[in-house]
Amino acid sequence: MSTKIYPIGIQNFEKIRNDGYLYIDKTALMYQMVKTGSYYFLSRPRRFGKSLLISTLEAYFQGKKELFTGLAVEKLEKDWIKYPILHLDLNIEKYDTPESLDKILNDNLEYWESQYGTRPSETSFSLRFAGIIQRACEKTGQRVVILVDEYDKPMLQAIGNEELQKQFRNTLKPFYVLPHAAA
Repeated sequence: MSTKIYPIGIQNFEKIRNDGYLYIDKTALMYQMVKTGSYYFLSRPRRFGKSLLISTLEAYFQGKKELFTGLAVEKLEKDWIKYPILHLDLNIEKYDTPESLDKILNDNLEYWESQYGTRPSETSFSLRFAGIIQRACEKTGQRVVILVDEYDKPMLQAIGNEELQKQFRNTLKPFYVLPHAAA
């Protein structure tokens, strides 16, 4: 009988691994996904493990080999390269005004700019994001990993408000167009 505790409601891979929760190893599939493509869009039902997968990918791309001890990827991965990661979690806000989305994007962009710099000519969210990606790639010599969790939450919360959906769409569409430096 296992003494492992089910990680109900826990979507953080590092917490699950460090605190002894039960983890069903899907890292061989994760590794295959990472090695065979560059852009992935994951659309699965709510509460189906997308946030945990993003957390697992983040730990993997951070090169945290120790978290993968005993899992399939431990034997598959030989290099454990640390990549620059831009993790945008849109789950943490209530999107009822155009400013609510702008605040989240600006907060994340300012944090990444503190790490990778900025240019005065980068005045829009999309220009700032593209500049950050380019500088992160140049600074580290690695392709940039971009992880977006709950990418559609602003749009879903604006259902029934066509004007707000239009504003969110006009903000997100250019933001999600990624330059070539991204992984």
